[in-house]
Amino acid sequence: MIDPSRYPHLSRIDSPADLRQFDADELPAIAEELRAYLIESVGRSGGHFGAGLGVIELTVALHYIYATPEDRIVWDVGHQTYPHKILTGRRDAIHTVKQKDGIAPFPKRDESPYDAFGVGHSSTSISAALGMAIANAQAGIDRKVVAVIGDGAMTAGMAYEALNHAGGMDPEPDLLVILNDNRMSISENVGGLTRMLGRMTASRTLNALREGGKKLLGDKNNPTAKFVRRWEEHWKGMFVPSTLFEEMGFHYTGPLDGHDVGALVSTLQTLKTLKGPQLLHVITTKGKGYELAEGDQIGYHAVSPFDPQEGLAARQGAKKPTYTDVFGDWICDMAAAEPRLLGITPAMREGSGLVRFSREYPDRYFDVAIAEQHAVTLAAGMACEGAKPVVAIYSTFLQRGYDQLVHDVALQNLDVLFAIDRGGTVGPDGATHAGNLDLSYLRCVPNMVVMAASDENECRQMLTTGFAFDGPAAVRYPRGSGTGVAVAATLDALPIGVAQLRRRGTRIALLAFGATVAAAESVGAELGLTVVNMRFIKPLDRALLHEVAASHEGLVSIEDNVVAGGAGSAVAELLAADNIPGSMLHLGLPDAFQHHASREQLLAEAGLDPAGIRASLLARWPDLARPRSVHTATG
Repeated sequence: MIDPSRYPHLSRIDSPADLRQFDADELPAIAEELRAYLIESVGRSGGHFGAGLGVIELTVALHYIYATPEDRIVWDVGHQTYPHKILTGRRDAIHTVKQKDGIAPFPKRDESPYDAFGVGHSSTSISAALGMAIANAQAGIDRKVVAVIGDGAMTAGMAYEALNHAGGMDPEPDLLVILNDNRMSISENVGGLTRMLGRMTASRTLNALREGGKKLLGDKNNPTAKFVRRWEEHWKGMFVPSTLFEEMGFHYTGPLDGHDVGALVSTLQTLKTLKGPQLLHVITTKGKGYELAEGDQIGYHAVSPFDPQEGLAARQGAKKPTYTDVFGDWICDMAAAEPRLLGITPAMREGSGLVRFSREYPDRYFDVAIAEQHAVTLAAGMACEGAKPVVAIYSTFLQRGYDQLVHDVALQNLDVLFAIDRGGTVGPDGATHAGNLDLSYLRCVPNMVVMAASDENECRQMLTTGFAFDGPAAVRYPRGSGTGVAVAATLDALPIGVAQLRRRGTRIALLAFGATVAAAESVGAELGLTVVNMRFIKPLDRALLHEVAASHEGLVSIEDNVVAGGAGSAVAELLAADNIPGSMLHLGLPDAFQHHASREQLLAEAGLDPAGIRASLLARWPDLARPRSVHTATG
């Protein structure tokens, strides 16, 4: 529970209605308490940090002026919503964020009526808010709708599709878009828009010159004053971002200091009364109010639990490399050996393991901002001209570029390698970031080679295999560390479509894909079963599947992917097409969106840990509890 002696204002706010009972001159104190409470609670639980600190004043002002939840606030990305959650009835549970049965890390409609739209991916807020505004107008409901977009989300094309639609509508929709301009996403923002918004500082100089000129010129109707006003409009378009938004049909206000709660309140009060599409441009600092986070905005984007007095603790001792680390080392090693390699990321340099590559090969590194569709087609264009692009992307974000993968890469059989991080269950970030679908949506695409790594060294081998393959290929690997297998320094490829027999047993063959191999081996050793590391989802090892189907009374596919249309389905389709009968059991992730919990907890819930796999096998074949003599095999 919150300590009223330390938080005399915040402890009295159980909902925005309570916030609105305070006088406006008390809001700065409330903002300071909210900032301190956020630092304390995230220090205890971990979670997204810097973005929330940057929108403290904006969040207070929004809930003070708008009658939420009746009025709708649609947040973008979700990194910035912890202060919103604290003010909307979740204050005393915020320390449970990302934990099993705790508060979700992103807005979630079924968690709170104040979460107007569920979000985890970026750049959806304007489209969703516009849809709400249109529906309200159709129903004759006088409800205010606000979209808060920031943390890099304005670098994605979808935001401009929504702006283009809203600004060209007749009648005009009543919609406020707030551009929270903090120059950051997870890494620094990139691209032309970022440069244009950066001219804001120059616009302050221009405004100062304008105000001084008014005093010198006097009467605004004299010819000299009229000329200067025309000159001003011409030059303002070169310095101030208003021109872009005004030309798109939005009435622009700003830029405004996003940490001045008084100015925010008065401005929002005015904008609330205006009709038509409005855009408010606010300038904020990611990590505001916590010096260490302001100084290291990338490092404090999302944090593990830490002592706010000390800051993030330095990592101690050696640790097992993560799959992301394995990829980061591989791409640098391959770049040294192959000058055609180009690396692409959609705004995930740190998350995808490209920091070292970006420093050692800056001319071959391309961060396209939050623009997954563009990233994939950019790679296609590079491949057309003989380059070998590697697209480093999270599984959940590749969903956003799926049409481009199909239409622009696979259909033209172009030579692009997809390094797919966070495949399968991801954990604390919840359903929005889960990579549960990729084996299903990749294996149905013609021309693709699809691989799933069972350990760190195999991940490196598969990346080399996909790079050497002349055509589209994908290597899928999970979040976090693997089994601790030593990673070879060489760049060795695997024979395409060849599985690996890990253990020769009897009766039942476990066909394990990717990260499930270790659990399958544990169960196979206990029950005396055959274990196959399938390695390839497409193409499958037809010869080995024929052999194990003929020599075993049952086959069990095991995958960290939804069962529907997944790797196990591919095995069943192959055997059915070849008229090979047999009993099959498919184990995988459920036909449901999993909630947020640790990766280990989610795998256990899905029955993909050793205990769950064993239980499923004994439910189908109870007499397996009496294992026969066995021996191991590798290959």
